[in-house]
This record gives sequence, C-alpha cells and structure tokens, in this order.
Amino acid sequence: MATVKNIDRRANQKARTRTAIIEAGQRLRRKGRTPTIEDVASEARVSRATAYRYFPTKEALQVELTGVTPGVAPVEEMLGNLGTRDVEKRLLRLLDTFGPITVAEEEQFRTALRVYQDTWLRSRRNGDASPTVREGRRMRWLDEVLEPAADLSEDQRTRLRAALALTLGIESLVVMKDVCRLDDEEALAALRWAATVLLRAGLAPE
Repeated sequence: MATVKNIDRRANQKARTRTAIIEAGQRLRRKGRTPTIEDVASEARVSRATAYRYFPTKEALQVELTGVTPGVAPVEEMLGNLGTRDVEKRLLRLLDTFGPITVAEEEQFRTALRVYQDTWLRSRRNGDASPTVREGRRMRWLDEVLEPAADLSEDQRTRLRAALALTLGIESLVVMKDVCRLDDEEALAALRWAATVLLRAGLAPE
C-alpha cells in the first residue's frame, strides 16, 4: 500500500514536470514562437507522451501560456513584498490582489477551468492515471501567507490552507455568481468575509 509520503513525492514530481513543460513553453514564446506540444516536450526534455498527459491539446497549452501564467504575475510580485507578518493582513492582500484579476479575466479563467476538466475527463475515460492538471499556485500562495503562523501543527496548517483554497480562484467565483447569483463586487466581498472567518477559526486555540 502506498504511504502518504510516497504519494506526496509522486505528486511533487508531477508538479515539477508540469512546471518544466510550462517554463519550456514560455522560453519558446519569448523567442517569438508559438510552441506545439512537440516543441515544448523537446525543450523541456520530456517525452511527447509525457507532455500530452499534461496538455493533451494545443489549446490546453496555449491557455496556460498566454492567459493563466501571465495573468497571475501581479500576485507573485505582491507575495514577494508582503511587508507584514500579520497573517490576516497577508491573506487579505492575497485576496485583494487575486480576486480582481479573476473577475477581470473571468472568460480566460473559465476557459482554463474547462480545459482542466476536459483533461481530467479524457484521462479517466482512457483509463490513465489522473495527470496534475493544475500547478497548485493557490496552495503555494497560501503557504507563503501562513508562514508566520508557527504555532499551527502540521494537521492544522493542512486543514486551514485547504479551507482557504475554497475562497480563491475561478471555482469560487463560479459558485458566487452562477449558484449564489451575486454580482462581481458582492462575490468578492463574500469570499473575503469567508476567508477571514475561516482564518480566524483556524488560528484559534483548539
């Protein structure tokens, strides 16, 4: 039976492979090329079969390279200059940076979500192991936000970051707008409130 540690190791390796493919595609784009799956496989030094597991269509690759990765650049920049050790302020800075980007680029992010789901479904129908269809940026961002919370146990930190992930990204916006029928401003306010409540509950002594 696979241990949690072995599962985590495999997940981390998949994430690194996906990142390597994306970075290869970005390098080719900077050279003025519109890379194919074959191009990025060669550039990343992985097999074509591996590249196709992560990006089964050219659209899937282009959505990532032209929309999602560049779109979140302001978040990466902000996280490098948080300027406070207050965890709640750090979290709100993340939401106040990423939330408006999600709204402004809603069509692009919904397209990406569709591609992620199509990739997962295609793999399932083919009987393949589910690929790592997402980079997992939100989890990395939340790790950075929660870094000063040294008193959290590993289990508490894992649970809290998982709960907070529900308040970030296009999936959250889809629920707020399509299910709850909120407008953009109301949706962001509700997610901001929910994130604050979850954080305070997660940081409270048990």
